[in-house]
Amino acid sequence: MTCDNRPRKGAHIKVEPIRYLADIKRIKNFLVQRPRDLALFTLGINMPLRVSDLLSLTYDQVAHLAPGASLVIHENRTGRRLKVGFNHVCCEAVANLGINRRHPSGPVGGSRFLFPSRRGDVLLPSSVHRLVKSWCKAIGLDGNYGANSLRKTWGYHQFATFGTDLSRLSTYFHHATRRQTLDYLCLEPQDFKSIFDHAL
Repeated sequence: MTCDNRPRKGAHIKVEPIRYLADIKRIKNFLVQRPRDLALFTLGINMPLRVSDLLSLTYDQVAHLAPGASLVIHENRTGRRLKVGFNHVCCEAVANLGINRRHPSGPVGGSRFLFPSRRGDVLLPSSVHRLVKSWCKAIGLDGNYGANSLRKTWGYHQFATFGTDLSRLSTYFHHATRRQTLDYLCLEPQDFKSIFDHAL
């Protein structure tokens, strides 16, 4: 008799954020020779975009953006207009992607997708899921990671590292309650301990 540990069809499997800055740095170092993947990871963890919206970006949408500029998108899932900031790390990743000759579809330009597949069409969310899993595995990161880990990592560090108010994050994630956001970001009681370590 064999043990089948695969989830049941239709079961919801929660992926985690990448909690430690050192692990983020290790993944970036691992991807340094893969400009498309490095840009995908960098933009994914620096903006609150669902993977479908991230993959819809074209080079023309972002190539002209300077650090601090805003990017306006219409979310595929909700149809809502979302305005997000584009920081200097995102700008550097896009610039590197644009000039790198080893980009899968050649030099990026025109209205091509920012993150094309090897064939030059749009990369699929399922492919991103496999990529994120493989990057985390490559650096020896334990846990369950996937495409949605990118967006969760942005939210997790906005709250846990940079102290962004949870209600602001709930707005970006379109969550009705703070509890929903805490659950989405996989925040546990131990994540709050440090706020009581600061003596006055």
